[in-house]
Amino acid sequence: MYFSIVIPTYNRKPILEKCLTALERQELAADSLVQNYEIVVVDDGSTDGTLDWIEDNPQHFPHVRTFAQDHQGPAAARNLGVEQAQGDTIIFIDSDLVVTEVFLQAHADALVKGMKEEGNDRVFTYGSVINTCNFDNPTAEPYKITDFSAAYFATGNVAIARHWLLKVGLFDTRFQLYGWEDLELGVRLKQLGLKLIKCPEAVGYHWHPPFNLSQIPNLIDKEIQRGRMGVLFYQKHPTWDVRMMIQMTWLHRLLWGILSLGGRLNERTMAPFLQFLIDRGKPQLALEIARIFLNWYNVRGVYEAYNEMQKT
Repeated sequence: MYFSIVIPTYNRKPILEKCLTALERQELAADSLVQNYEIVVVDDGSTDGTLDWIEDNPQHFPHVRTFAQDHQGPAAARNLGVEQAQGDTIIFIDSDLVVTEVFLQAHADALVKGMKEEGNDRVFTYGSVINTCNFDNPTAEPYKITDFSAAYFATGNVAIARHWLLKVGLFDTRFQLYGWEDLELGVRLKQLGLKLIKCPEAVGYHWHPPFNLSQIPNLIDKEIQRGRMGVLFYQKHPTWDVRMMIQMTWLHRLLWGILSLGGRLNERTMAPFLQFLIDRGKPQLALEIARIFLNWYNVRGVYEAYNEMQKT
C-alpha cells in the first residue's frame, strides 16, 4: 500500500506548515502494509509565496512533491493531484488540517479491515475531523457534538483506492464556487457500490481563525455560492436525497425562515449579541448562532439559482 496524500492549497502558508509538519511525523507499525507515502501539494494560484517556501525548505519536507495551477478551485486542484500521484491509495485532506502521528496507520488498518469484511476493495475510509481555532496547539481541541458529520464522502479526511477515482471520472470542475464538489463525487461512488468505513482513529484537526464580525460578509458570500453550486449538484442528480442535502425543500425554507424571523434576524440585527458573546470568550457559540441567518442566505441562494436555471 502506497499512500498519496493530496492537498490543494490557496494562500494558507501558516497553517499549511503545521499540516505538512504533522504529516512528516507519521509513525507506522513495524508490520505495516504501508510501504511508503508521498504528500502531493497542489498550489491553486497562491499569492503568499507558498511554493517558494516549500521549495526553499526541502530538508523539512522530504515526502512533499509540489504542483501548481492557475486559480481554478479545489476540484481542479484535487484532479491534478490524483493525476500526478504515484500511490495506489489517495488520501484527501485540506491544507488547514493537522493530523496525529497515527493518522496514516489508522487509515491503512481500517482499509484492510474493511476489504476483508466486504471481500473486495469497494470501500473507502473516512476519518474524524475536529474543528478548532487554537493555532498554537490545534490537536489539544476535544471532540464536540458540532464536529459530527453524516457526509458519505467528504474530502476533509478520506482515503480511497486511486483506481476508483479514475473510474468514476474524478471531480467535476464545473464546481468552481464554494461547496458540493466532493459530495457530488460521492454520489457517483455510491452508484459504483462503494461502502463508507468510519475510521475515528484517523483524527484531523481542522483549524479556522476565531470567529469575529468582520468574517460575516465572506461567510454570507460562501453560503450564496454554496446555494448556486447546490443547484448544479441537483441538475446532475435530481433526487430527493440531493434536495435534502442542498436544503432545497419546503421544510428547509420554512425552518430557516421561521428561525430567522423571515430574515429579520440577520447580520445587522444580531451583531450586538454576537459581539457580546465574542467579548466573553465564546466565538464558537457566536458562530453557531450566526448559522441561523447564514442558513437562511443559503436557502435563498438555492432558490434564486434554481429559478434562474428554470428560465434558461
